Amino acid sequence: MSLDGVVDSLEASPKKWGNAEMNETIAAGVAQADAVLLGPRTYRMLAQFWQHQSDDLPMGRFLNHSAKYLVSSTITEDMLEWQPATLIKGKLIEEITKLKQQAGKNIQIPGSPRLVRSLIQNGLLDELRLNICPVVVGSGMRLFDEITNQVPLHLVDSKTYSNGVVGLTYRI
Repeated sequence: MSLDGVVDSLEASPKKWGNAEMNETIAAGVAQADAVLLGPRTYRMLAQFWQHQSDDLPMGRFLNHSAKYLVSSTITEDMLEWQPATLIKGKLIEEITKLKQQAGKNIQIPGSPRLVRSLIQNGLLDELRLNICPVVVGSGMRLFDEITNQVPLHLVDSKTYSNGVVGLTYRI
């Protein structure tokens, strides 16, 4: 994410700013999870790349073997080529509440800004991890656009990486 909150720009992407330090932090985060929650665009983007990667990379191992839950009203079951995957349609709040009550570790949401926004708006997100890239993009989709209620955040961790990216973890 850019300093001005833009999440859909290549100028603030992991591809441009990622490094070994950040990869270690991401690997530690995914080690605490056993499921992934995705929107349709992020599902397609990640599937296109990660399903063809080996288990040598922690993120590849995590994404390829974890349960994936796809929130979409446009994708159908037969379109879920990246398994294991479950389609969540319909009543988002009820379905996510049920999912959170299941036994297991944490649920990661890599990307999927519209989904993250909806979960924040409905009080369903417990933790928010942000990597703030040292760039102001100016225009584009912002993570917190359309959030209409105040959301108190409690900082639980921060880290400044050698590339200037600042990693922030908040409890909600």
